[in-house]
Amino acid sequence: MEKNTFQVLLDLLNYQFLSLPLYKIFLAFFVLFVFLFARKFFTLIVIASLKKMVARTKTELDDKFLHAIKNPLRFLFIIAGIYFLFYFLQVKGSVLNHLLKGLLIFDLFWMIYNVITEFEEYIYRLLGKFGKGSKELASFLIKLTKVFVVTVGVVALLQDWGINVTGFIASLGLGGLAFALAAKDTAANIFGGVAILTDNIFKIGEWVKIGSAEGTVEDIGMRTTKIRAFDKRLIVVPNSVIANSNVENFSRRDRRRIVMRLGLIYDTPAAVMEKVLSEIRGMLLKHPDIHNEPILIYFDEYQDSALSVFCYFFTKTAVWDDYLKIREDVNFKIKKIVEDNGASFAFPSNSLYIETPVRIENV
Repeated sequence: MEKNTFQVLLDLLNYQFLSLPLYKIFLAFFVLFVFLFARKFFTLIVIASLKKMVARTKTELDDKFLHAIKNPLRFLFIIAGIYFLFYFLQVKGSVLNHLLKGLLIFDLFWMIYNVITEFEEYIYRLLGKFGKGSKELASFLIKLTKVFVVTVGVVALLQDWGINVTGFIASLGLGGLAFALAAKDTAANIFGGVAILTDNIFKIGEWVKIGSAEGTVEDIGMRTTKIRAFDKRLIVVPNSVIANSNVENFSRRDRRRIVMRLGLIYDTPAAVMEKVLSEIRGMLLKHPDIHNEPILIYFDEYQDSALSVFCYFFTKTAVWDDYLKIREDVNFKIKKIVEDNGASFAFPSNSLYIETPVRIENV
């Protein structure tokens, strides 16, 4: 009875199904489940151990790298299981080889894609010093890199399947040319934005002048830069225009110039004039917010209604509000010097002389 049962079981295992004995089919799926179990074991034991190891380090780089490659490594067990499944099922041929190679190519580029995704934060930090627009620059570069990785992966898969990728790309040439012509302005603006950020031409909050647009930089985008004019108008300038224009960045100055003329009345004595000039020079040399060089204070012109004094010097700041405060302080000090010396400021005036005609009486 036992012999008959054993024989029946043996006959069942040797039963041909799709030209294969059942025991080989059972063995093939058993091996597949073994690899699936090994994948689970790898996740619970190996990956968990690696997580504990990288958690002890001071840097986050190894944590992010492990997180990026974890799933692609686990997918290798599925690829191995599929390989042995078809091996025991005695399935052979180029289609199977291409399938397995395709899965390996997919797994490799999946790993690269994950690594890029995990390290996005570091790219944002690296470009953060360029201002607000750096976020868009980082996002653009990351997307461009991801598209490149996906494109290379797809090309590798197609090449492995024997598809002529070169001919396919060539067939898209006319379409690509038309797209490039249509998008050339957008591309110029994007590259202009990259140039602004990488060359550090200006940053958010700085006072700039680009052509007729002058004001404070409010936003640096990938296509346009927004400038808030001093009368609160919003000026939007394409980045391609900025890249091909002269940019004046007033905020990058370490000083600001003061040029003025003082007019003293013509009745001012020469000695008083000399004393006034000397005291103004001394005041500016001692002023904590005025650069010592150059300080040019000279009586240089006889104007129509005044003795003109030319004043030329620099403040130690370029900040508009601070500059105005310093200029106001200097103006008060100059006014006091003039008044203390008994001199007076001239103002535009005209003198009218009326001549009385001489009367000649008849003799």
